[in-house]
Amino acid sequence: MIRPRLTRALTLEAAQDVPDGAGGFDRIWMPLGVHWAEVTARTGRQARGEAGPVSVMPWRIVLRGAPVGDPARPEPGQRLREGGRVWRIEAVAEADPEGRYLTCFAEEEVAT
Repeated sequence: MIRPRLTRALTLEAAQDVPDGAGGFDRIWMPLGVHWAEVTARTGRQARGEAGPVSVMPWRIVLRGAPVGDPARPEPGQRLREGGRVWRIEAVAEADPEGRYLTCFAEEEVAT
C-alpha cells in the first residue's frame, strides 16, 4: 500500500436528537474530533433530491486507523466536515492488513 497523504483536517461528527420543546426532536451534529485525511473523488451522478436535482459525489477518504469500538473510529451514519462541505459516511474498512489506515466510503450531495 502506498502511504496516503493526510493533508486535510476533517471533523468527525455524530448525530444526536435533542428535544425541540414541542414534543418532538431536532437533530444536531456533535463534533467527536479532528482527523487528518486524504480525500479522493470517485465517479459522480445526478439524482433527484427532496427540493430538486442534486449532484451526488462518492468519495474515498483515508485516515489513520482506530480499533473497532474506539470513539475515534468513524462509523456509518456519522459524517465528516470541512468548513461548509459535508461527507456522509456510508461504510468503513481497513485500508491495509495492519489496520494503520481506514478507508471511509462517503457521499457528498450538492444542490444543482
